[in-house]
Amino acid sequence: MARLPRLVVAQQPHHILQQGNNRQPIFCDSDDFAAFLGWLRDAARQFKVAVHAYVLMSNHFHLLATPADEEGLGRMMQWVGRHYVPYFNRKHGHVGTLWQGRFKASVIEAPRYLLTCYRYLDTNPVRVGLATSAAQYPWSSCAHHIGSRIDPLITDHPLYWSLGNTPFEREAQYTALLEQELPPEQIALLNAALLKGWVLGDPAFQQSLAQQVNRRVAPAKRGRPRKEPAPSAIAPHPQ
Repeated sequence: MARLPRLVVAQQPHHILQQGNNRQPIFCDSDDFAAFLGWLRDAARQFKVAVHAYVLMSNHFHLLATPADEEGLGRMMQWVGRHYVPYFNRKHGHVGTLWQGRFKASVIEAPRYLLTCYRYLDTNPVRVGLATSAAQYPWSSCAHHIGSRIDPLITDHPLYWSLGNTPFEREAQYTALLEQELPPEQIALLNAALLKGWVLGDPAFQQSLAQQVNRRVAPAKRGRPRKEPAPSAIAPHPQ
């Protein structure tokens, strides 16, 4: 079966993953992380993509972002690659492709899963043992969300602002959310949707989006459709 084109929907948040080829490092030192974030910030502004959260790991990165149009997300990622990959290859003597294929993306139903995705990204270093708390890791959006520093890359989503009426209230509420461990089933849902490129949302949201984009946005139900019994096999209705 042919692979469906990547689904990008304007004005909807997307969970994005880009990995290093063969799981090789794509960031080797603090200058690499900083250079990448600088180009990402420039590209997000140029192509009108609001980045709400991010985490950069040694061999992959995650973003949570909302594009203004259907073209912006792909153009942003392509522009960053055109600048960062030659920089990395020259600096580290690397030859060939840096990324493992095209980036993966999953549309997120904001009311149900957006803040879960925020937490998934900001706590990723803790889950893999790189930090004992999300706030300790320097290459994520966590510091911005808890009020430790202002990150010029970040555009806060309205649902983040709904956490409180003041910056202090929002930051305190988000800090409290980070202290709650993400349920494994939520992590599994985010991962499964991202790796397959499916929309993450309830059935009504998926159906509405499928009608909007005129394509399948969730996995088909397994098994063959149930056959209706032949007329002769239907028992007479009791009188």
